[in-house]
Amino acid sequence: MSEGTVSLPWIVIRQDDNGNRYRVGRYATRAEAQKIADSLDDRGHKQLYWVERIGQNGDGSRN
Repeated sequence: MSEGTVSLPWIVIRQDDNGNRYRVGRYATRAEAQKIADSLDDRGHKQLYWVERIGQNGDGSRN
């Protein structure tokens, strides 16, 4: 990571009631991502939200 580059390895994923998945946002810490996922989940919609960490090869791993 070079100077001035921000690492955002945590992502929030949304899955709608049709099974479609979308990346909601990227975050620096798991706690920050989980806070966003929880606040979206608390809205009471049918969507499912969860947090994943992006691996070094760019893929996510569900947590």
